Amino acid sequence: MADGQDPPASWDVEKGVNIRWKTPIPGLADSSPVVWGDRIFVTTAVAEGAEPVFQLGYEGGSRSVEEAEKHSWRVYCLDKATGKILWEKTACEGVPKAKRQAKSSQANPTPATDGKVVVAFFGSEGLYCYDFEGNPLWKLDLGLLTAGAARNAAIQWGFASSPIIFEDVAIVQCDAQEAAFIAAYSLKDGSQVWRAPREEISAWATPTVCKGPQRAELVVNATNHICGYDPRTGEELWRLSGNSQIAIPTPFMALGLIFVASGYRPIQPIYAIRPGANGDISLAEGQESNESVAWSKQRGGPYIPTPIVYGDYLYTCQNNGTVTCYEAKTGAQVYEQRLAGDYSASPVAADGKLYFASEQGDVSVVKAGAAYELLATNSMGENCMATPAISDGALFIRARQDLFAIRTP
Repeated sequence: MADGQDPPASWDVEKGVNIRWKTPIPGLADSSPVVWGDRIFVTTAVAEGAEPVFQLGYEGGSRSVEEAEKHSWRVYCLDKATGKILWEKTACEGVPKAKRQAKSSQANPTPATDGKVVVAFFGSEGLYCYDFEGNPLWKLDLGLLTAGAARNAAIQWGFASSPIIFEDVAIVQCDAQEAAFIAAYSLKDGSQVWRAPREEISAWATPTVCKGPQRAELVVNATNHICGYDPRTGEELWRLSGNSQIAIPTPFMALGLIFVASGYRPIQPIYAIRPGANGDISLAEGQESNESVAWSKQRGGPYIPTPIVYGDYLYTCQNNGTVTCYEAKTGAQVYEQRLAGDYSASPVAADGKLYFASEQGDVSVVKAGAAYELLATNSMGENCMATPAISDGALFIRARQDLFAIRTP
């Protein structure tokens, strides 16, 4: 959310209306852009030779792609005002160690920054840390991280959990097909600060540190349990069972509640959890709430896009474009509407507007509030898998070939 930025509701890529700049980024990547100050950071994976397989729709989502071509995994830093590439670094090169989904990529995790360092994660290809000038500080090999079907190691869909930064550590959730764990590494030198093994199957969710009135909690979305950890020690604080088999959306905190959702059928839960919980907070059969869970639903959770709370409302977006609005504090449904297209990117919001970027490349702008109103639909002319960023009055949208800055003059 970025109130006070006032990004535009409409633009035209072909005519250049409200397009501040467009910069090509080579390779194939579903990772999102991140902004700090006057800089933008993006990652990518560039294959030598043939154009990489990229396929939307159901078939693309279920198909595993094994790539024999040499890849280079890269980190880019761009000037926010002009789109000029300030530096480009190759983290590593080689043939990918793991397969990916046809609509996925070899560079799914979004980088993280604290304004001093940039942390990029490429799954089986390693974890890398750079300073703001692109100088490499450290790198780590975290082993083979194959994320895919729970009962078939041959079906792999690509690693996607992004690193996050908390205080002086980088935290990574590595729920793979074997030996799942979550760990924290020093930003200074990459040394391991703590590591907690997890009895989990593959997940694609990014963890979040939620700061409540009593403490900070590292909240992790996964199949067997949604968990809260102490981000400084890795000690488990609480756990909640009753989730989807494939966990993708990111947990987040808003209005004093921690929201966690997932949408793989038949269970499609949404949980609103009170911070400060301890122990097993799972709901008994037939329960929708308890001392630690303010409210919940067993249907309606989104499969890929992370929900958003903006103002008093929680908005979810399904893969098929169904947007549902709830009262965030109670879970009462307000409306449900259908947008055109398919969705992997998460919605973002600013100044009374919600932005939904479809895989087909259309960005729908919806008025925030209890009454649904579609303000505009804008074509990027390219597929969009990444979540937009908002900064300095501009939307930064990473599409299939280009990174766009969209801003009124």
